[in-house]
Amino acid sequence: MRAESTIERRKTRQVMVGDVAVGGDAPISVQSMTNTETCDVEATMAQIRRLEDAGADILRISVPSMEAAEAFGCIRQQTRVPLVADIHFDHKIALKVAELGVDCLRINPGNIGRADRVKAVVSAAKDKNIPIRIGINAGSLGKDLLRKYKEPNAAAMVESALQNIELLNREDFHNFKVSLKSSDVFMTIEAYRSIAEQIDQPLHLGITEAGGLRTGTVKSAVGLGLLLMEGIGDTIRISLAADPVEEIKVGFDLLKCLRLRSRGINFVACPSCSRQNFDVVATINELERRVEDVVTPLDVAIMGCIVNGPGEAKEADIGITGAAPSNLIYSDGKPDHKVTNDRILNDLEEMIRQRVADKQAAVTQDSTNISSNSQGIS
Repeated sequence: MRAESTIERRKTRQVMVGDVAVGGDAPISVQSMTNTETCDVEATMAQIRRLEDAGADILRISVPSMEAAEAFGCIRQQTRVPLVADIHFDHKIALKVAELGVDCLRINPGNIGRADRVKAVVSAAKDKNIPIRIGINAGSLGKDLLRKYKEPNAAAMVESALQNIELLNREDFHNFKVSLKSSDVFMTIEAYRSIAEQIDQPLHLGITEAGGLRTGTVKSAVGLGLLLMEGIGDTIRISLAADPVEEIKVGFDLLKCLRLRSRGINFVACPSCSRQNFDVVATINELERRVEDVVTPLDVAIMGCIVNGPGEAKEADIGITGAAPSNLIYSDGKPDHKVTNDRILNDLEEMIRQRVADKQAAVTQDSTNISSNSQGIS
């Protein structure tokens, strides 16, 4: 296994979104948002289950109407994952979902309306210990800020955030987190860097409207990756015009890359060339498909030849390097056995699943020992 991350995270307060801690010393959580019609409870629940299976820590659902609020209440009763209600303009919808059961409210206090409406929403959040996310977006800044700054920019986003924070502070409400999103990577980075120096609330990171699966992944990896490397960010959402499940996969891959959080297998694979002794591309694609269900952290190296193969394979928990006449599989840095091309996939899958079973058994045994020791002490 590779070394742990050396990133020193920013010190923040902590808020609880359902049973998921955000900020403080909590792991960085991965979020997504449903893209079904909220009033179609069956379709929304089907998507939520897929997102839960993918490992989503928190899910956001758009609630644009009272009808959607009623549907949200039905959905809340059927889910385990914490749910965030995304609400704009109508404070009565926020009050309704607070009554029905919500784990977090995503609002812009500034577009809720008069001060008494903001106060009513904050009062409901206080009564039920519901955190709020102040969600600032470059595409929906107030007209006053656009007049002042002429166009959306990082300074305008930060000022908008601080104005909204002040609205909550006036009500002595501090159970909130903040996001400042733009589709422009530079603007987003500048805004988050600035706000991180001025407040100690948790920050929700995202590049909004980042694009499709490929372009959105690249933009998010650059923008969020840079901020995370600087220790900024407590929860992330990869915004993609794609299946929301891909947002969860990319989110965990990003955290895994930065060694901030591990879920599933970290694959190392060479891009392949004419020296390869087996089809690396086909092997990695099929192996990823076969072990997609694995959530135990493991490093697995798929290397096609002896140039870099032995070095990478030795660094992984399980690795293979191509060689003639037989390829060589490594386990924990040591040669394990030789394997022919037709056995590579089956042997690697068997070793991965056995390693997962061994790790799970060790965790169970440790828990049993701790329980036994505790009983002995009492």
